[in-house]
Amino acid sequence: MHIAEPSLLIRISRSWHGGISTAALYEATRGVWKIGERREQVELVFAVASGVIREVYRVHAWHPAGTTLYHTRVPVDVAIQGRWEFTGEQAEEMIRSRYLGIDVTGYFSQGSSNPIQYVNVPINP
Repeated sequence: MHIAEPSLLIRISRSWHGGISTAALYEATRGVWKIGERREQVELVFAVASGVIREVYRVHAWHPAGTTLYHTRVPVDVAIQGRWEFTGEQAEEMIRSRYLGIDVTGYFSQGSSNPIQYVNVPINP
């Protein structure tokens, strides 16, 4: 599967389980990440667990970690200096139906432990 939009794949395998709530999945995906300025070019963020896209979010803005409200995570777990979180919403159904359930293991380098992978985001804009 080819991802066309400027996107970010975020592996959330430690947080993922079959019964995860919509709110907990969003909050596990949106923060908190050690991520550079390229984040500002990202339109979509994909929640990835076991190599499969579990949800798709449209990014509205990036914020320093711990500066926006969480409902399923405690402040001490998200207020980490030098890290970032996004606010956004579930992507529109047309986008979600295109990507949900798709295997994206090919986008990650074998053996890579980095939970983040940019797709279609240039290194130097």
